Amino acid sequence: MPTPPLDPDVADLAPKDTTVTSYDEQHVVTYMRLLQAEGEGVDWREVVRIVLHIDPEHEPDRARSAYQSHLSRAKWMTEQGRLLRVARKS
Repeated sequence: MPTPPLDPDVADLAPKDTTVTSYDEQHVVTYMRLLQAEGEGVDWREVVRIVLHIDPEHEPDRARSAYQSHLSRAKWMTEQGRLLRVARKS
């Protein structure tokens, strides 16, 4: 697998598949950044602006749902042990 991009564009919602998708593989760095920011207590609006490239002031509903779905997917990837396996393939 090629190295995942450091700052890829994101969809409005992360996948809900029960298997790792190509989107997941492309967004490993995004998922890790979201998990790190949450662990450090960074305000979600700042994370959305920097990591997901969505302005929470102009698109609050889209920003919140994108943040929640991507953070949820990042946690799923971690809980399933897939985030580390995908990251190591790089």
